[in-house]
Amino acid sequence: MFEKQLGIDLGTVNVLVYVTGKGILLQEPSVVAISERDSKIVAVGHEARDMLGRTPESIEVARPLRAGVVADYVVTEAMLRYFIRKAVGRNPLLRPRVMISTPRGVTSVESRAVKDAAEQAGAKEAYLIPEPLAAAYGAGLPIGTPTGNMVVDIGGGTTEAAVVSMYDIVVWSSVRVGGNRIDDSI
Repeated sequence: MFEKQLGIDLGTVNVLVYVTGKGILLQEPSVVAISERDSKIVAVGHEARDMLGRTPESIEVARPLRAGVVADYVVTEAMLRYFIRKAVGRNPLLRPRVMISTPRGVTSVESRAVKDAAEQAGAKEAYLIPEPLAAAYGAGLPIGTPTGNMVVDIGGGTTEAAVVSMYDIVVWSSVRVGGNRIDDSI
């Protein structure tokens, strides 16, 4: 089958893109540079992060996610479009299936924003998976067994703790405080 399948860890600080059969293909900062004159994307990822604090007033460098959720839908969609195209190429016929990890504690509206942004950015279908479940799977934990596996996921914008068993989350807790806040406190 020629259809590409992507796994995207859409984090407050970084985005990781996994391509089935290839592994982690991209790991870039969740940063976008936008021209304020015409609202066009100037740069995304590493290139945009390198512009932080070094741009003229006509260019805004922004992080479209805050505390693990979409803070700016349009910029998030543009960022996802950039990463999807970078992973699968510019051919409009190649629309991948995308699975995106989201914090377990997000609301249905916040989840819908991520799913819609991915589909508008070029995904044929977009699925969401809770970050603790994705982390447990990625760490190789036996998530399909009837035993509890504790996962603590400290991201840039959220911290989540969960017990995973039988391919699901049994109990969890999520706070919208992560590594960024810890860095600021230091």
